[in-house]
This record gives sequence, C-alpha cells and structure tokens, in this order.
Amino acid sequence: QVQLVESGGGSVQAGGSLRLSCGASGYISSWYYVGWFRHGPGKEREGVAAIYLGSGDTLYADSVKGRFTISRDYAKKMVYLQMDSLKPEDTAMYYCAAARSFGPVSLSPGVYSDWGQGTQVTVSS
Repeated sequence: QVQLVESGGGSVQAGGSLRLSCGASGYISSWYYVGWFRHGPGKEREGVAAIYLGSGDTLYADSVKGRFTISRDYAKKMVYLQMDSLKPEDTAMYYCAAARSFGPVSLSPGVYSDWGQGTQVTVSS
C-alpha cells in the first residue's frame, strides 16, 4: 500500500554528517509511523529511529541517541534522518519502513509492513 524510496547515502569520513531522505507514495496518513533501520556487515538488523507522522513523537536506539535526528514533512510525504558525528560502526545499508500505528511508535521490524530498497552509508576512519 505504501511505496518508499531512500536517498542521500554516500561515503564520509568519521565525524562527518549525512542526511537521508525517505519519500513515500501510495496510501499513507497521519496514523502511520515511519522508521529507519540498518543492516551492517557482521551485525544484526537494527532499528535506528522512528517517528509518528501525526504527532511527531520519536524513538531512537541508544546507539544513535544524541547523534541522529529523525523528522518529517507530512505535506511532502517525506521523512528525514540527519546523521551527525558519524562513526565507522554506523556503516550499513539503511532502510526506511512504514507501519500503521495500532500501538506506540516502535523500532521492532515486525510491526513494519512496507520497506524501501535501501541506501548505502559508508563511514571511513
């Protein structure tokens, strides 16, 4: 029901910044939340940040809190992930995903029904 396309990935040095964008099409409303997930080499898939589109409530993984900021522009159906103070450990494929908000905003992948194709982020030391 929702199509998602990520952009903004690239290669940066440690300490640098990137801003990822997720554009949505199809049916999506203020009742949804959108999350960012990542899957790096040798690591489990990890929920990074999520935002409830209606209220703007957010949730962050402890590993990125204070460094990453999620935001949305509902009129444009866009969600952003501002990543600052990047570390090599942040290297991963980053995905955005959408979920209908039948419960509180969550970083559990199982509650997300629609996924983008991903954008690669590489952080070098």
